[in-house]
Amino acid sequence: MSTSPIPSESIHVNEVFYSVQGEGTRAGMPCLFIRLQGCRLRCSWCDTPYALDHRQQHQWMSMEDVLERVEQTGCRFVEFTGGEPLEQPAVLPMMSALCDRGYTVAVETGGHVDTSVVDPRVICIVDVKCPDSKMSSLNYLANLDRLRAHDEVKFVLASRADYEYARDIVKRYDLENRVAAVLMSCVFDALAFVTLVEWILEDRLNVRFQLQMHKFIWSPETRGV
Repeated sequence: MSTSPIPSESIHVNEVFYSVQGEGTRAGMPCLFIRLQGCRLRCSWCDTPYALDHRQQHQWMSMEDVLERVEQTGCRFVEFTGGEPLEQPAVLPMMSALCDRGYTVAVETGGHVDTSVVDPRVICIVDVKCPDSKMSSLNYLANLDRLRAHDEVKFVLASRADYEYARDIVKRYDLENRVAAVLMSCVFDALAFVTLVEWILEDRLNVRFQLQMHKFIWSPETRGV
């Protein structure tokens, strides 16, 4: 890992781990996760509060560090998550470099940072914040206009109000026909799975109900999975 002085092209990383993807169209597939440290959002249901504070020191990784770690793991699918990866501009050339080397690269973003700077080869998984998160006013909805066919949009729901907000966004931006998947999941232990499924079926939405698979394989509090 890089040591001080920290070059501006390094990223602040909370953890790197090899696991299976728990969500989205690649759920169940092996994935190397690079979790960046720091996020300006404070969602009421955040399940990674340990990765929010930019001031909390963890590890710094240069381009060489990232490429070396990915090559050592041997996994062809790499996801940058957080925290909020796109709050650190140095992640952008790293994702491009991995694409150049033939890796499938995804970035999971909270939706409050402009995604236009992301390499078009990278899969953007855009999380649209619903009202119960207390962060919906910070959604940068212009991101939804620039989505590509391989991108995914995720809604985490805690209530009927959240569902109706998500349903309206899906319809307004024609997401069902524009992206690889529209993902809807429940805030863990806040909204019953069957309730959300019934709402989706009642409205005949062409969306994907999802469980956070990793929270069933391991304890919901387990880190690094």
